[in-house]
Amino acid sequence: MSSENAQVEYKSLRKAHGPRADLDDLAATCVCFANAQGGTLIIGIEDKESAPPPDQRIAEEVMSKVVNQLRSRTDCVGIAESQVLAHVNGGQYLSLRILPSSRTIATTSTGRVFIRIEDQCHPVTGDELTRLAAEKNAFQWELVEVRGARLADVADDTVHRFTAQIRGSKRVKAFVKEMNDVELLEHYGLATKGGLTNIGVLWLGTPAMRARIAYPLTVQYIVHDGLGNKVRKESWHDHRHDPRELILEVERQATELRYYHEFPQGLFRKQVMHYAPEVVRELLVNAVAHRKYTISGDIFIEVHPDRLEVTSPGALPLGVTEANILHQRLRRNPNLIRILHDLELMEGEGSGYDLIYELDSKDGKPFPEVHSGPDFTRVTQQSSVLDPALVQVLGYVAQHFELSQKNHIALGMVLRSAKLAATDLAKALQLTGDDRLRSYTERLLDQEIIRSQGQGKGTAYIINPQLIQAAKANVRPTLRTMEQHKLRALIEEDLKRHPDAQRVEIQERLPEVDVRDIQKALRSLVDSGNVVHGPGRKHRKYRLAENK
Repeated sequence: MSSENAQVEYKSLRKAHGPRADLDDLAATCVCFANAQGGTLIIGIEDKESAPPPDQRIAEEVMSKVVNQLRSRTDCVGIAESQVLAHVNGGQYLSLRILPSSRTIATTSTGRVFIRIEDQCHPVTGDELTRLAAEKNAFQWELVEVRGARLADVADDTVHRFTAQIRGSKRVKAFVKEMNDVELLEHYGLATKGGLTNIGVLWLGTPAMRARIAYPLTVQYIVHDGLGNKVRKESWHDHRHDPRELILEVERQATELRYYHEFPQGLFRKQVMHYAPEVVRELLVNAVAHRKYTISGDIFIEVHPDRLEVTSPGALPLGVTEANILHQRLRRNPNLIRILHDLELMEGEGSGYDLIYELDSKDGKPFPEVHSGPDFTRVTQQSSVLDPALVQVLGYVAQHFELSQKNHIALGMVLRSAKLAATDLAKALQLTGDDRLRSYTERLLDQEIIRSQGQGKGTAYIINPQLIQAAKANVRPTLRTMEQHKLRALIEEDLKRHPDAQRVEIQERLPEVDVRDIQKALRSLVDSGNVVHGPGRKHRKYRLAENK
């Protein structure tokens, strides 16, 4: 069975039946799913297990009682399917499918509100309730029929063009391709009983139909000079294009996004695009796919000499933040996202930012900065390369090693920091466990691309100096990578010249060294008796021991 995720939760049978039953906890889980994208609650699998006990049996009356009690403990929660299933090991478990509450906010019978974020339930209070209510309207928008927009009014060649694109995609399953045109349109939510939905009008409607949508898809492309003046502007407000055509048309017009840097690499020169085409595509498609279609506003693509800014209407969906966007998988417009994915315009769900991070790592560029305001989301991508020497090292790695996307991302983070603590790497990768971090670093360590220093929570990673030498890269040396015994010797030399120095004063004279490394070295010197310190903690002063 699959592991727990945003749409699957396992609970012990003891939670639902018996003296230790906690039906309020199960009810909260149902509310979580209903306020997100729906999900499946599996009852009968113990914590940290993936299968029920082989001898476990669940009577039908137990299932009925559990379902009835959950319904009485929740409001606006739809339990669509409840069934007792048998695992391959012979054990039984109870499966409940929870529908998303697309129009109303689901609550427990006591009035508490929860939402599913990744594989956890989180309470919703205060201002978040208002945001959640607004998200409900945004989620429902796609499938609302547009008055007066009928499938019969759409030109046959428009329908055939869309269905041909779907049937020609490698990502679409065979049974979908075998549907007739009307069945296929209904499958993707574009039409229902002869009428066009909002998303159907976006893809199939005439310009007049698209103009009748409350807030249609519109884009502005603006180029600024070094003084901030607008030197070029293109806009798409005529509603002539479906989302696919619009994305391709913007890419054709955006000539400023095809500039590049050149760097020497041996006898040749390496070209690094200001913005990799795949990065531009992801940023543009994300703006189209995740924008909020229930508020007014254009998508703005603004090109400055040093950066690209893509702004779309609507804040990030509730549960998605700048700190978890790399892994979070909440969809505001699931039907639109499914079409864009199936037409091969975007990566799989939740993997778009992984691709951007990977490409930025390979090119030695800063990672995108995401800022979510009350009614907008802006992503800023810098055009510059952090250090040409990094490009040379990364080029060497690409030629001589086969790495995964995760490996490239972690390597880019370590390389640009010279030395990076494991805790800081996990934070930058938005990870929560050591096991998940290993999937990013294990192959890099095995192939000796990076090295580790320290143990446990004090572990840090550096680039293997031999790799830099093999790449013939002019990487500037830094004290950040200094080994502890050398750092201790350097601090002793510093204390010879500056006795009775505080730790912050030592840090000022060694600004490149991580403060945690200085603290560790001072503790080691004090423990060995080479350094002594005065009383107190706040303004403690250090000096060499008299025998030194």
